[in-house]
Amino acid sequence: MDVLETLSRWNLLPRHERFATVVRMSKRFYLTTAIDYVNGEPHLGHAYEKIIADVIVRARRSLGQQTFFLTGLDEHGQKVQQAAAAEGKNAREYCDQLAIVWKSFAQKLDLINDDFVRTTEPRHQKVVQTILSRLNQAGHFYQKEYEGFYSTRAETFLTDKDRKDDGTFDALYGEVVRLKERNYYFRLQPHHQWLIDYLEQNPSFVQPDSRRKEVLGFLKHDALEDLCITRPVARLNWGIPFPLDTSYVTYVWFDALVNYISVPAAHGDAQVLEALGTPQTSDTPLSLWPADIHVVGKDIVKFHAVYWPIMLKAMGLPLPKQILTHGWWQKDGEKMSKHTGNVVDPVAVIEEWGVDAFRFYVVRELDLGADGNWTDAGFRDRYNAELADGLGNLVNRSLSMLRRYRNGLIPGRSNALAPETERAVNDTKALLDQNRLQAWLIAIWALMTRANQYVEQTSPFKLAKDPAKAKLLDEALYNLVEVCRILAVLLWPFLPGTASKIYAQLGLSEAPDKLAAAQWGGLKEGHSIAMPSALFPKKTNTVA
Repeated sequence: MDVLETLSRWNLLPRHERFATVVRMSKRFYLTTAIDYVNGEPHLGHAYEKIIADVIVRARRSLGQQTFFLTGLDEHGQKVQQAAAAEGKNAREYCDQLAIVWKSFAQKLDLINDDFVRTTEPRHQKVVQTILSRLNQAGHFYQKEYEGFYSTRAETFLTDKDRKDDGTFDALYGEVVRLKERNYYFRLQPHHQWLIDYLEQNPSFVQPDSRRKEVLGFLKHDALEDLCITRPVARLNWGIPFPLDTSYVTYVWFDALVNYISVPAAHGDAQVLEALGTPQTSDTPLSLWPADIHVVGKDIVKFHAVYWPIMLKAMGLPLPKQILTHGWWQKDGEKMSKHTGNVVDPVAVIEEWGVDAFRFYVVRELDLGADGNWTDAGFRDRYNAELADGLGNLVNRSLSMLRRYRNGLIPGRSNALAPETERAVNDTKALLDQNRLQAWLIAIWALMTRANQYVEQTSPFKLAKDPAKAKLLDEALYNLVEVCRILAVLLWPFLPGTASKIYAQLGLSEAPDKLAAAQWGGLKEGHSIAMPSALFPKKTNTVA
């Protein structure tokens, strides 16, 4: 089809179809974290989830993709109501105060999130109530009385299938009480086989694959029970009012999951607005849905891989492309607990060691999907060996030698390390596509280690003593400094502050945020670098 024919067909399209086509063409890479309960302050698990999400988003931006990164807070439910009451506050006041803490936490982690949702916001509440009304009109809800067990911690009803072999409930459910009450329910059973088929036909939908198999095992082993989507106001009044019956509030998980589309709706996403039956009002709409990745903890896979897909199917919306599941952290081989003091305070660690050191450790230590174990000694050792003696030492001595032997001016190009660097760059691109963040860091460190070995092999400090070897010295210095530049580009998604410092010390004014810049030969002959300084000063103190 030639250009004239394409334009002709375009002009024949109705205006709304042209608009929809443009929106589809400009869809952003949309990534979310789970939204966090505000019944306490952030901990290591919250920090880890947000950092791996941030790394993925930064990596996509470095590839030139437009992105949208969403995080935020889940502010409704019984746990929040109880936590507020325990502090003698009303729920709204309690949430408003903690929202300040959590937003500050996101900044402390150096996140580049585009929006921060609070489920108490009118923009979110309106979408939740619209969905409830539309699904009810379509016949998805009914009312019945339930008598059984209820977990306040999990904010969910339990059955005998949830019991352990000895008849008790797992400690993760906290206190379990017997309850009898009438509620509204969402019909899930009609979608049971559809969901099994979808999970089997789309193996990348839930990752890692062990979690997909876990969800499939649950679906194939047990009948899918309908979801209770309300709580009586008499028991819980802190929630979004149920639009069909004012004596109820909306179940917190139905409320929380909707944030993934309520924010796109607020930004004018045409597909979401159409499903809601809501007119377009934004002058600058964004195309976000479907989400490319939901990053969530392994404990909430069922909500995201069972309830959420069925909710979306009922709404007539496509499913997210992937639910990426991470593991949990322990401290010194034991479950973290405030009661025993066996915790890691991310803010204290960052203030003492720097945010990039913290970001490095949690990604390098824990492969995505597995459980991890934080030890203060392990953190200190990685900081000193891999950051201070590894990356920091390479950059400092490479730039220091260039200033000492060549007055800080880049010599003529040499390609000795170009093939190995190119392989490393290609390796990182392949690992990015698989979200293998730990392996990506390991590949970067392999290149850094090779450059440190190159220092020992070429011995620039010896070459500098022999004028006859000036060309060899120029070649060695160029290769070392150019590797430092490329390392900065590769590291930007992980250690954005450090990558920017390396660029600044190289005398480069632009940001190291474009992976296309990781091509050999970026430093030009005669370019003047700035004064080097320690990126990671050695430390002997313990972790905060």
